[in-house]
Amino acid sequence: MEFDTLLRGFIITITLIVAIGAQNAYILKLGLLRQHVLKAVLFCIFSDILLISAGVLGLGFLIKGEQLFINGIAIFGIAFLCFYAFTSFKSALKNESLKIDDQIKTNPLRQVITLLFVFTYLNPHTYLDTVLLIGGIGANIDENMKIYFIVGCSLASSVWFLSLGFGARLLIPLFKKPITWKVLDISIGFLMLYIAYSLKDLIIL
Repeated sequence: MEFDTLLRGFIITITLIVAIGAQNAYILKLGLLRQHVLKAVLFCIFSDILLISAGVLGLGFLIKGEQLFINGIAIFGIAFLCFYAFTSFKSALKNESLKIDDQIKTNPLRQVITLLFVFTYLNPHTYLDTVLLIGGIGANIDENMKIYFIVGCSLASSVWFLSLGFGARLLIPLFKKPITWKVLDISIGFLMLYIAYSLKDLIIL
């Protein structure tokens, strides 16, 4: 029973978080540049554990009824994602992200964590996936089984982000070609715009 609950948490979480979103795209880019990868990955794993645990323990039911809170986050998220899309397009046009490792100036850790904070905690989709969806499923599990569900979710998050952050290095030979960086930056830009557009459906006036 314990293992079944743990496996359920693992499968549900890994299925949801592998979808390419703003957070995943940024971790991939950090992994390719080898910039603060471990710290960034740990931030994402800790955030998943925190939000999923909160949902399993009942926070999801509170957030679900706070439309004003959801509207505020959605509006800010749309503005930020549009801005980040603009910077991605700008990088692609100016060839600002063509070099890897010590050939490119490392972004300050503070800036990296700030961006991850915005992608994680100011993105309504994060709450929909972790707190409401995964947390909602876990909230209906027997009290003595919830810890195993959370452990399964935590393992899934750890496996995914460690693989994404450090596995990105296998793609470095491909990304030493300028055209590949251009495609990545442009793709990230359009991804941010798509996510921003999808957030409008969450706003209810």
